[in-house]
Amino acid sequence: MDVNEVIQALQAYGTEQNRKVYRRHGVGENQFGVSFANLKALKKQIKTDHALAQQLWASGNHEARLLALMIADPQAATLELLQVWVQDLDNYVITDAFSAFASQTPFARQLMARWTEEDGEWVGQAGWDLLAHLAMKDAQLPEAFFEPYLNTIEAEIHTRKNRVRHAMNSALIAIGIRTPALEQQALAAAQHIGKVQVDHGQTSCKTPDATAYIRKTLARKRSPARG
Repeated sequence: MDVNEVIQALQAYGTEQNRKVYRRHGVGENQFGVSFANLKALKKQIKTDHALAQQLWASGNHEARLLALMIADPQAATLELLQVWVQDLDNYVITDAFSAFASQTPFARQLMARWTEEDGEWVGQAGWDLLAHLAMKDAQLPEAFFEPYLNTIEAEIHTRKNRVRHAMNSALIAIGIRTPALEQQALAAAQHIGKVQVDHGQTSCKTPDATAYIRKTLARKRSPARG
């Protein structure tokens, strides 16, 4: 499929009901309202196509960009490309997907360190989302790598921009379930932080309580398997 065929397919899959839902989640008007089930079907059909992904991203359409992140090759992504794409982010949905993609590239650690210091809401969210992915997936990182970030989260979470606060809370949870030592440090930070206020707009989404989430997740992991 070429880029025009994909855009036509996306447009055909779109529904007004989905557009209404996506608007409530902060997605702008450059969207078709395509379900994730249909995006996954297109991904399965196209497979990996890094050149097509770049063309889809350049279209500016929300679902085209989501699909681009599904079919792009993380190992073919350049630092320059990721720096361009991160500046295009304009809602938390695409930022979540972008961060998941960026976490698979060779530049995940480098960009996380840079983006967590950025003031912009979406770049900042991407940085802290990346930290959460590293905490969950990068087994090579020592505990000491995460400790300064726990200090930053504790000191700054209440003063950061809206979706950055949510991403920092997610990173706090991810670090807290990584190792027993980090669990204790994360729980101490969470107790000091208290409730994290995030405006989720016209949705039922909520920012979880980090203490409860860490304890519940670890309790489930540590419980004996049921036959």
